Parts: sequence; structure tokens; C-alpha cells
Amino acid sequence: MVRLPRSCYQYKFKPKDDKLIQEALTDMVSRHPSIGFRQSFEQFREAGKGWNHKRVKRIYREMKLNIRRRAKRRLPERVKQPLVVPAGINHTWSIDFISDSLVDGRKFRVLNVMDDFNRESLALEADTSLPALRVIRVLDKITAERGKPLHLRTDNGPEFISYKLRQWCEDNSIMIQYIQPGRPMQNAYVERKNGSLRRELLNAYLFDSLREVRIMCEEWRIYYNGQRPHKALKYLTPLKYAQLHYQGSNQELKLYPQTANGNTLQVEESRLVDKILEKPTPEKSKTPVSN
Repeated sequence: MVRLPRSCYQYKFKPKDDKLIQEALTDMVSRHPSIGFRQSFEQFREAGKGWNHKRVKRIYREMKLNIRRRAKRRLPERVKQPLVVPAGINHTWSIDFISDSLVDGRKFRVLNVMDDFNRESLALEADTSLPALRVIRVLDKITAERGKPLHLRTDNGPEFISYKLRQWCEDNSIMIQYIQPGRPMQNAYVERKNGSLRRELLNAYLFDSLREVRIMCEEWRIYYNGQRPHKALKYLTPLKYAQLHYQGSNQELKLYPQTANGNTLQVEESRLVDKILEKPTPEKSKTPVSN
């Protein structure tokens, strides 16, 4: 009378049994944590499983196995800053990170700070983690002994685009200059120094501890500033170049090695104390400076 098909009237609901697919997905994800749905389904199909891809995807989502994709970091448009040689010290500092590992496989990073004028190495801070607060602490120590720079050139690393570092630069009247993403040549001075540090120290030795890394980095920094001739400075050392530039000037030259490591005991216990250079005092020129 109601024209209801007999197949519908006699149909009995059968709950879906997804236990086999769930176990297969659990086993697949446990062996390959970074695998996604499509690769899992293709492997099931190659193994002869006749499961429909929509069914596998539904169960995959119900088990919350979706891999979260990291959103692309949105950076403001960076204006290209010309890479020029500053006219004096503390005009522009460049900072960057360089990574390496100890013998036991632990990773560490070295914060590289240099003065673009005379290519002087201001700090080599090594540790397993160097967040923005650690970077600020290193810069505070350098500025307390040397003075504040006018400009700070960095890349777009998370430690450098941090609000805390930008706030520190604003409080100290320092203009921070970010290079364009994917353009390391815009920070060429510190990149060149990173290459020298990599070839002459990090790639040349095996390090057993962070203490050894800090000691050898400080020794290399002192050697780099006071003994190693620099081709771009007409084969003068950074300290000698600055001394010759400021001869006959009334400006006081504060160029002497300072340690940026927060733990002073590590430096005092090392053999670096005997190698700390004395503060250079520029000689006054006897010839008058022409206007």
C-alpha cells in the first residue's frame, strides 16, 4: 500500500567495522611518524588492500593523524640596504649565527658579532641555545666596554626579529637593518668572517665540550683581531687598521679584546688571560691635518 521496497523494509543496520584499517594506520604511523594519508593509502593499495580511499581518509581524520603544516612566516617587506664601508668604528655592526656539533653529536651555535669598519671580531658566543635575551646580553656587554653602534645589520632569524631585540635597539637609539630574505650577500662582511671561522677553527678541530669551544673561539678572536692580516684592510690587522685611521684624531679609541661570555670563570680558568692584548693607545700625529 505504501509502495515501500521489500529490501528497505528488511534492511538491518550493520555497524561499520574499521578495526582493520585503524590497526593498519596505527602500525604505519608508529613505524613512519611523518607519513601522510596519500602515502599510507598507496602502500595499502600496493599490499593488496581493497579499501576505498575515501574510507581510509575518513578513518585517518577520525584518528587525528593529520600532519600539521607549519604556516609560512610572513615577514614585512625588507628594503635593500647598500653594503658600504662605514667611515668609523661603531657605525655598523653585523651579527649572525654559525652552527656546528661536538664529538658526541650535540649541536651548538656561535653568535658572531663584528664591526664592519675594521672587520673587528667583537664577540664569539657559543652555546647550545642562544635566544634573543642571550643576544641582548652579549650586545650589552660589548656596548658597556666599547660604546653603542649606530646601525645593526642582521638577517631575518627568529632571534633577530624578536620584539625584545627590536625594543632594545629602540631604547638604545640603534637602527636595526634587516637584509632581504634569501640575500645573504647583503650581509657579506659577517658571512665572509663566518667562512674564515669555519675553515680555520670549526672544521679544523674536534670539540669535546662547550668549554673547549668557548676557549678556542676566544683565542681565535684575539688572533683574528691582533695578528691575522686582512686582505680587505691592505693586509693590516683590524686593530692596527683602526689605530692608523684614528692617528691624529681627538677621538678616544676603545679597541681592546673583551669577552662576551656571561660566565667569567670559564675565561679566568683558561689560558686566555695571558693572551689578552693591552688597550692600544693611538699616537698623536706630528703633522697637521689638512682641511
